Amino acid sequence: MTHNNDHSHDHNHNHDHDHTHGKGQAHSHDHDHTHELTFEQKLETLFSHWIDHNDSHKDTFYTWAGRAKEAGLDKIAANIEKAGELSQEVTQQLREALNKLKG
Repeated sequence: MTHNNDHSHDHNHNHDHDHTHGKGQAHSHDHDHTHELTFEQKLETLFSHWIDHNDSHKDTFYTWAGRAKEAGLDKIAANIEKAGELSQEVTQQLREALNKLKG
C-alpha cells in the first residue's frame, strides 16, 4: 500500500490523498474540513502571541539601554529603559486579560 498525501493547512483544511491498494487499485480522496476557532480561542491565541512578541521587545529595549549607558548616552538610555518598563506594563495588561479569558 502506498500513499501520496498532500496536505494544505490554514484554518480551512484540504486533504488530497492518492492511494494504491494491493493489486494496483488506485483511487483518491479529497477531504475538506473547516475548523473555525471561537472568538475566545482567537483572543487566547492572539494574547499568547502578543505577550511573547512584547516580551521580546522589552528584552531588546533593556539590552540597548545597557549598551547606550556603556556608550555614555545616559539620557538616551533612560528613555530606552522607560520603553522597557512600559513594555512590562503592556505585558501585564495582556496577561491579566488572558487570565480573565481563561476564567
